[in-house]
Amino acid sequence: MAHDIEQENRDKRKVARLSIISNAVLTTSKIITGICTGSVSIISEGVHSGIDLFASLVAFFSVKKSSLPPDRDHAFGHGKYEDASGMLEAILILAAAGVIIWEAVSKLISGESEISYDVLYIGLIVMGVSALMNFIVSQCLMKVAKRTHSIALESDAWHLRTDVLTSAGVFLGIVVIQITQISFLDSIIAIAVALFIVRSAWHLIRKSFSDLMDESLDDNELDIIEGIIERHRKDYTNYHGLKTRRAGPDCFAEFHLMMPAKLPLDEAHHLAKHIEDEMTAEIPHLSVIIHIDPCDRRCGRDVCTFVCRKIVKKE
Repeated sequence: MAHDIEQENRDKRKVARLSIISNAVLTTSKIITGICTGSVSIISEGVHSGIDLFASLVAFFSVKKSSLPPDRDHAFGHGKYEDASGMLEAILILAAAGVIIWEAVSKLISGESEISYDVLYIGLIVMGVSALMNFIVSQCLMKVAKRTHSIALESDAWHLRTDVLTSAGVFLGIVVIQITQISFLDSIIAIAVALFIVRSAWHLIRKSFSDLMDESLDDNELDIIEGIIERHRKDYTNYHGLKTRRAGPDCFAEFHLMMPAKLPLDEAHHLAKHIEDEMTAEIPHLSVIIHIDPCDRRCGRDVCTFVCRKIVKKE
């Protein structure tokens, strides 16, 4: 299991580095192309890729930190580094979108146009290559993110998937501008790009905030946990107080398991350990705490015959 986790951490760092290199190349090429052509939509895409570059750097840092084992100051691990980085990325994304919209609206109001139509075809090449590169890298990121439950990599993947759509939109927009010679379409396309960026930021804020506020695991994971507990129904009298939460890639669950009055402590511990092992095998990065409680004798019997499993339901 330890080997698998270490391999996951290596995979996470590998794809994070790939994202950094890809975004660095695309950011530089888009901004240079935008300046050469005078297209605010291409420049806005350069800003968008710049955000993705920063997001990739933050993702690399956060997955590196979140993979550290628990220590004296972080007894529950470092998983929330990924949640905090996701929130930071979202705030910066919103700020960049605001700058793009401001610049585009200003050009619409002033009616100024600095587009160089004779070199606009360079923008087509850059946008086409950008969409293809981001699609490939985002697929790699999302694959690893889903397998390792990494919100930082998933956020980075969503950024790049958004960039695929916006790059394709700018590509089509440049074609229309080149054909029609209507320059104000450039600002409208830039605003559309900014709105896509805002949508991406909102998705990221919701996901990061829910984890920072210790929101419960999703329904599928809860079903797995409850299903494993119910699978051993014949071995205990009752269970209650199930609580779960997530911190980046790490998951936590705890509950109370009520045991028969005459059951020896070592047998109770063995059952709890068996249930814990089954849960951690089904859900990656899960930490389980099981509180062993003595039977509360709600059945009213003086002598425990362990028949209450038939008449007592889960609280």
